[in-house]
Amino acid sequence: MSDTITVFKGDGIGPEITDAVLKILDAAGAGLTYEIFSVGEAEYEAHGELIPAEGLASFERTKVLLKSPITTPVGKGFRSLNVMMRKKYDLYANIRPAKSNSAVKTPFDNVDIVMFRENTEDLYAGVEEMVDENTAHSIKIITRKCSERIIRDAFAYAARQGRRKVTCVHKANIMKLSDGLFRDVFYEVSKEYPGIEAEDKIVDNVAMQLVMKPWQFDVMVTENLYGDILSDLTSGLIGGLGLLPSSNLGCGYAMFEAVHGSAPDIAGKGIANPTAFLWSACMMLEHMGKTDCAAKIRKAVDEVLAQGTVKTPDLGGTASTTEYQEAIIKHL
Repeated sequence: MSDTITVFKGDGIGPEITDAVLKILDAAGAGLTYEIFSVGEAEYEAHGELIPAEGLASFERTKVLLKSPITTPVGKGFRSLNVMMRKKYDLYANIRPAKSNSAVKTPFDNVDIVMFRENTEDLYAGVEEMVDENTAHSIKIITRKCSERIIRDAFAYAARQGRRKVTCVHKANIMKLSDGLFRDVFYEVSKEYPGIEAEDKIVDNVAMQLVMKPWQFDVMVTENLYGDILSDLTSGLIGGLGLLPSSNLGCGYAMFEAVHGSAPDIAGKGIANPTAFLWSACMMLEHMGKTDCAAKIRKAVDEVLAQGTVKTPDLGGTASTTEYQEAIIKHL
């Protein structure tokens, strides 16, 4: 695998946290070369396209993309760039690990949940129509092919990592055909992994259980919409979206991004927390076989958070993005 990666600088806090993360990667000796492009709302307004053609061509060459947050208009305007990228490159597996950090005080100190979210269909397929001026339809699409590959990935991950259980999250009591198919495929695949406990739970019950007894969950696999919502919930269990990374994996392509949005309300203030984006970059390093470098960065972040004197405002501190970045580099 090449050491050249594609980098998309997004909107809002995107450019700020991108600069911080790239400086940390360089200081850690990641040995990467970057092809950097501006993307998102500003690019759309200036040139009529979310991503320059050169940016897509770069990703198609490097196969690895580090993408910072991008603003998506609510209720109008262009469709989500994230959704477009996932569908265009078939980045079907969205993996979001939520793990407690002892330096970040939360109601629970033993959360360790990995969410596998199907990334290409369900309601996020965007198949919508206005039936009349007062009625809109949005079609939920669930297929055996897409269900099987994300479920198989979840079980394979659990087996590799020595995880004990995989939980299928659904609403098959109401959506008996679509969610019923997803649940059926889950139990079919589970038979190939007899050493891993397989269970299924209804999504609303899961939401309640997560805020009462999160330690009962290990690996979770679910459809697109449920995974998007529940992974935000799991971020709240570990201290917020500023601490939740993610990867989007497909056949030959990989995109890494923080789960949080572009936070335009704090853009330009220099107080954004780059941790989630940095940990997404660590997932990227591991994907590229640079596990030692990823471990070194994770250790430095843990040391800074444990020390407690340099934290961004979202974690209860007063440090700027640059001060936090420099503290991590010092601990490297």
